[in-house]
Amino acid sequence: MSNYKLKSSSSISKRFKFTSTGKLLRHKACRSHLLQKKSSKRKQQLRKVVLVRRVDSPRLNLNVF
Repeated sequence: MSNYKLKSSSSISKRFKFTSTGKLLRHKACRSHLLQKKSSKRKQQLRKVVLVRRVDSPRLNLNVF
């Protein structure tokens, strides 16, 4: 048994944040380019941070820590 800690996935740790209750937050996709054809309302809604679905969070939790 080694005394080393497994490295957390740096890409996941940059893209997701934990809330104080342990839920995961993520940013919405589709807001990096081709923005002229998207309406202002749509771009405004894409700015929001949303919770990761409960189904997907166990898989991400394994890779974060």
